Amino acid sequence: MPTIEQSIEVSAPLSTVYNQWTQFEEFPKFMEGIERIEQTDETHMHWVANFGGKTHEWDATIVEQDPDQRVAWKSDDGKFNAGVATFHHIDENKTRIMVQMDWEPEGVLEKIGGALNFDDRRVKGDLERFKEMIESTGRESGAYRGEVGETAGA
Repeated sequence: MPTIEQSIEVSAPLSTVYNQWTQFEEFPKFMEGIERIEQTDETHMHWVANFGGKTHEWDATIVEQDPDQRVAWKSDDGKFNAGVATFHHIDENKTRIMVQMDWEPEGVLEKIGGALNFDDRRVKGDLERFKEMIESTGRESGAYRGEVGETAGA
């Protein structure tokens, strides 16, 4: 099972970066291949993506969310993936995002793509587009500051 690890420094305050990341329905603006995300409640989403000319759909759950620190998720069905995005304060106007994700390739093309690190490059491109989006606007489009999982109520 491939593991993807990518990070990027964004020229924006930590809270701004984190707040934009929690706008899951806006992921198609910067994530290649993601057609639509519907957030059904605070912790559940339905994803629709197109990879290699095939449409994939799956449900995912936010299993941990700690404002300005981390968001962790896992798929519930369909396309297996699980991971965490962590947010690190560098200075007042600079934040590092680190993404670690595991996924299970389906079929020969996805297995070859994983072996050739196409998945790493896709996530790197997604992070670069997120950086461009947040730096060009200078502000988040919304925010979810709630806590989920182990961190909730701590």
